[in-house]
Amino acid sequence: MHARARIPPKRARSAAEDGSAVVDFALIGGLLTVIFLAIVQLTLVLHVRNTLVDAASSGARFGTLADRTAGDAEVRTASLISLTLGERFSEDISVGQSDVGGVATLEITVRAPLPVLGLIGPAGFLEVRGHAALPP
Repeated sequence: MHARARIPPKRARSAAEDGSAVVDFALIGGLLTVIFLAIVQLTLVLHVRNTLVDAASSGARFGTLADRTAGDAEVRTASLISLTLGERFSEDISVGQSDVGGVATLEITVRAPLPVLGLIGPAGFLEVRGHAALPP
């Protein structure tokens, strides 16, 4: 006959450990959910910022074309922002001239809400600028 391997008896769990896996899962699950939502919100903030920078730069380039004015640049910037993010992000746009490295440029400044919870947030906390060289 073959010798059977003896299997040690299972360690008895104490009554204090009963249900601890459920608590661990709930705590870790909640923490992971909060971390995931924070990463999604950070991604949204970066998306809004990059979209505003792109719209300001595009509007500035559009305003420096031979047959365009600074007013056209402001309208173009507002149009791009309204189409991508919404009207409330395009409410505070200013156009001016600046000097960057000795070159006269058209500068567009956009002040928009910083999205804190989804796209909702306090107004005027996110400020971006776009530049384009003015023709000589």
